[in-house]
Amino acid sequence: MIFALVALAGGIGAVVRYLVDRLVAGRWAGPFPLGTLVVNVSGSAAFGALVGAIVAGRVAPEALTWGGLGFLGAYTTFSTFTFETLRLLEDGAWRHALWNLLLSGPLSFAAAAAGYLAAR
Repeated sequence: MIFALVALAGGIGAVVRYLVDRLVAGRWAGPFPLGTLVVNVSGSAAFGALVGAIVAGRVAPEALTWGGLGFLGAYTTFSTFTFETLRLLEDGAWRHALWNLLLSGPLSFAAAAAGYLAAR
């Protein structure tokens, strides 16, 4: 049963990721991959909040499997972040690539910490 929940949650997370990315990309015309940044930062915040709620005893630990690994694992994407950074470098947009590298990690970490602290 847990495999089915993880698969279902992962499928939903992938679709939501696509929708959020397209929504942001439709409003952002520049070469910077803002959609991926929004997805990864918001997913990090949600993951932090989920773990914080589990630690506080407000959410069952099993939610980490289907919610964290399933939904949020499919929603966030390190591989796309990496590919888009390489694409920016290949296109000669090294400033955008540098900003992507400098913003993604710290913002995602800060969002995860904020979500965790808010949910505890």
